Formats: sequence, structure tokens, C-alpha cells
Amino acid sequence: MNKPERIEIIMRTLKSSKASSVQELARLLQVSHMTIRRDIAALVKEERIRMLYGGIILNPDGGDGGGNESYYSLISAGSKYPDRKKRIGQLAATLIEPEDTLIIDAGSTAEYFAKCLPEDREYTVLCYALNIVSETVRRKNIRTMFSGGIFHENTLMFESSEGLSMISRYRATKAFISASGVNHQFGVTCMNHYERETKKAAIRSSMKKILLVDSSKFGTVRSDYFADLADFDEIITDEGIPEDYAEIIKKLGVRLRIA
Repeated sequence: MNKPERIEIIMRTLKSSKASSVQELARLLQVSHMTIRRDIAALVKEERIRMLYGGIILNPDGGDGGGNESYYSLISAGSKYPDRKKRIGQLAATLIEPEDTLIIDAGSTAEYFAKCLPEDREYTVLCYALNIVSETVRRKNIRTMFSGGIFHENTLMFESSEGLSMISRYRATKAFISASGVNHQFGVTCMNHYERETKKAAIRSSMKKILLVDSSKFGTVRSDYFADLADFDEIITDEGIPEDYAEIIKKLGVRLRIA
């Protein structure tokens, strides 16, 4: 098998399985690890794939990642599975208790959650996205804190070193985190590199970490890793979650809530 044939199989494999490894590709193509590494190096140089924590994924910024899906837009993301995300947001809102201190992440599912925030109790919310703060500031029962920074139009998120410092000093009873991909092998990922450190800081600063993610995200790998499944105390999703992921989550001892 020549190099162009191997490249074609590698790209086809990544498009169908979302992620792979040197060992898996070598076994599939029946060639040495060194041969696969040379092929991968060429694809990385062409920016068609990326290496991620020992794994290999399609480059979301390249030309092989599925067209417009490589660019995250909050508007387009919010239009996908709105009923699922609304149910997830409604269920997540039932977990808020009086005097809670919360961190609410950016993202379309987080926005649905923010729209469901209860108005019959007092609590504090730290947030860093325009669509989230617009929901919290109009509620008299919520004390809103905003970390601020550079504005990113595609996610409506603000981020900065000062914002990270503020999140790191804050202590939350619960953090509600969103994600673009959840994979048992490659972890929980997002689409934009600037999101990564903010999500990590939110997780570190919270007693309870709750992942809000619709079922379409399971099995998907995006470019920027920020957590493992085991880093969360609870995961809230919808009834479409694949059975194997429900079993994996159960074995990790993470509570799974189905909206």
C-alpha cells in the first residue's frame, strides 16, 4: 500500500470515528508505527489533522473537518436540538438552592439553562458570557458577578488573564459547564482555544462540577481538551445518550441525570 492510499484511509477513518491513535492506525493499515508517524507528520504539516493528548483528530480549522462545522457559532449551535437543550436547562435549574454561589459557563446549552434560572430564591452567579449575564442581571434575586475581558463574537464570551484571576479567587458551590465534545478516550473538549483555561479555572474553583451537554456531543472530539469525564460530579443530558456512554459514566461513579 502506497502513501496516498494510506493517507486516504487515515482521513476516512478520522471522519468516521472522530479520533484514533498511532497504534490503532498501524494495526488497521498493517504497517509499522514509524510509517504511520511519518504519514501523520505530513498531515499535521498540511494542517489537515491535529495531535491531541496522544490521539489524532481532524483539524477543525482545516479543509477536511466537515465544512462549516469547523467554525463554532453560538447562533447556529443554539438552533440545534433546542428542545433537548431546554429540557436540560430546566432540569439543571432545579439543582439551584438558596444562597448558592454558581459559575455558569458560556455556550448554547448554558444559555438555555440561564433562561430557566429560578426567581424565587437568592443566590450569586459568576459568569463571563454576554448572553448569560443578560439573563442574570434582569433578575432581582440574583447577585451577578462578571469577569470580563476580550470579547469573542462567535461565542459571546469574554476572557482575559484578569478574568481568570477573578474566577480562580472565587469559590462556587456549583459550576455548570458546557462542552462541544465528550469522548471516553480523549476527554471533554471545546471548539475554541481561548475557552480552555476559563473552563479549567471554573472547574477548579467549584465544589460541585456539573456538565450540561446534549446527547449529540457524546463520541465527538473537538480540538481543545479541558477535562475528563471523571472530573465532573454530575452530567445532565437527554434520553438520546448512547448506552455505552451511560454505562461508562455509571462506572466512573458520576451521577447521570436524564432530562
